[in-house]
Amino acid sequence: MNDRPPLTEAAKSFDAEAFAKNLARALDNGSKALSAYLKPRENGAMQDQTAEDLAQVVKTFHAVASYWLSDPGRASELQARLGKAYLDLWSNAARRLAGEAAPTTIEASPRDKRFKDPDWSSNQFFDFLKQAYLLTSKCAYELVQEAQGIDEHTRKKAEFYVQQITNALSPSNFVLTNPEVLRQTMTSNADNLARGMQMFAEDMEAGHGTLRIRQSAANLEVGRDMAVTPGKVIYQNELMQLIQYEPTTATVLRTPLLIVPPWINKYYILDLGPQKSFIKWCVDQGITVFVISWVNPDRTLGEKTFADYMKEGPLAAMDVIEQITGEMKIHTAGYCVGGTLLASTLAWLAEKRRVRATSATFFAAQVDFTHAGDLLVFVDEEQISALERDMRQNGVLEGSRMANAFNMLRSNDLIWSYVVSNYLKGQQPAAFDLLHWNSDATRMPAANHSYYLRNCYLENRLSKGTMVLDNTQLDLSKVKLPVYNLATREDHIAPAESVLLGSKFFGGPVKYVLSGSGHIAGVVNPPALKKYQYWTNDDLAAENLAEWMKGAEEHPGSWWPDWREWLGSLDAEEVPARRIEAGPRPPIENAPGSYVRVRA
Repeated sequence: MNDRPPLTEAAKSFDAEAFAKNLARALDNGSKALSAYLKPRENGAMQDQTAEDLAQVVKTFHAVASYWLSDPGRASELQARLGKAYLDLWSNAARRLAGEAAPTTIEASPRDKRFKDPDWSSNQFFDFLKQAYLLTSKCAYELVQEAQGIDEHTRKKAEFYVQQITNALSPSNFVLTNPEVLRQTMTSNADNLARGMQMFAEDMEAGHGTLRIRQSAANLEVGRDMAVTPGKVIYQNELMQLIQYEPTTATVLRTPLLIVPPWINKYYILDLGPQKSFIKWCVDQGITVFVISWVNPDRTLGEKTFADYMKEGPLAAMDVIEQITGEMKIHTAGYCVGGTLLASTLAWLAEKRRVRATSATFFAAQVDFTHAGDLLVFVDEEQISALERDMRQNGVLEGSRMANAFNMLRSNDLIWSYVVSNYLKGQQPAAFDLLHWNSDATRMPAANHSYYLRNCYLENRLSKGTMVLDNTQLDLSKVKLPVYNLATREDHIAPAESVLLGSKFFGGPVKYVLSGSGHIAGVVNPPALKKYQYWTNDDLAAENLAEWMKGAEEHPGSWWPDWREWLGSLDAEEVPARRIEAGPRPPIENAPGSYVRVRA
């Protein structure tokens, strides 16, 4: 066992003068970051949400504490259990310090990357810190999970808050309690902290008072490194640009494809680069592809509603596609909330007895929100009302708010790992197209977002048949066209269970497919990479996902070829490839267009 102090070797290269200078640089940049944080709050450009957020935490934990403290016997039992756990930890640490062999009280998960450095195990001080932290985290989770008499929503919120607090308080997040950072600080004479705090100040200024953690190198550019599939913007309005892509095959399917991406993020998640691009793959498969590129709205568009997004989005696109191709019916595909909008649009068209689509494909999209995943912790009347008050003032929900919410769902991976790497180690993140997209957040109009949260997440009206859109009550059972409904197995935003349940509300034939991985990688999974797998099972009568899986067949690799085969089975007729220059609408500009380049 190597129990040497982690700084022994580092101390040999220690230069007190250089250390002091770098520490001064770090403190100076820390002051700049603080100034950037305070400035928008002092001039009224931003209202601090800390008090409201803290009130939610206190209220939620009060419900848990009430259970444990309302019964003296229960409280005493809890105290004894916690005392024994920490006493065992202390006893084992003392035995090890005395040179005796002692069992480990608690082990970190093999998937936990925070404690990979050898000193977390070989050095007694850091090992004790690690185990004390893991034990405290475990006890905190158990307090929430074992509390009885609280409703499930409150329990989910408590679990979420415990996760955020314990992740934030990990000893790996602080210089003096992270052996790897401490070694680096001594060997570099705190140059890592000087570089890191400079990045911290820059990221705070870039976020205009909200920390915008850089997750990818800044040298990636939309239109050069991502969103490079050749095409043209052939139509635009206030809410979207419609992109048509150049064919790469001599013939194409007669029925074109319209993709409706989410407006919460930008469309180029489906066009990250030539090797990962779903759009390019579709074009190469002989499909005429049209994609909506949503605007990044400012406060002038704050009154745009969900109905406006339907009319100026997919409905407007269908009219333009018919004018260009002559096809009244098209294949449609919607991703995430874009799929929810597409399903709502198809139900609206069905109620109007207008047939505009041959098929519908949904990528990790929900129409029923009973099992709507981790985002439900942000959804109750109190939280939505507070959000609506904020949006009324600004006209939009700032992209940083939604981006932070998504990042918090995986805070160890998407927040704290970058805090340590960027700001404590002073390392610039590598260029990574997916994480560049993840940080390229968009704003959302207040009216649209409020409608979506209330009608879908809070009241679940779409699947109940009580959702009213543009003065029209929607009924998904009237959507009779074939549906390819893709879920991803590890999705925490649109859980596979939720997508499976949603499949039961459509009135036509539904093919439910389950892909490996999560909300992004399970969808963006090119066949050439030969990653993950997917499952099929035509039996949609299963009561839950576990029952569905019992009869499912596993297939290696990407689901993309399976979807293309399904699409061709609906309408295999081909026509000569449609060249954009020969169309009735002169191109406005080259893809990816100007809307997608607007940063929040």
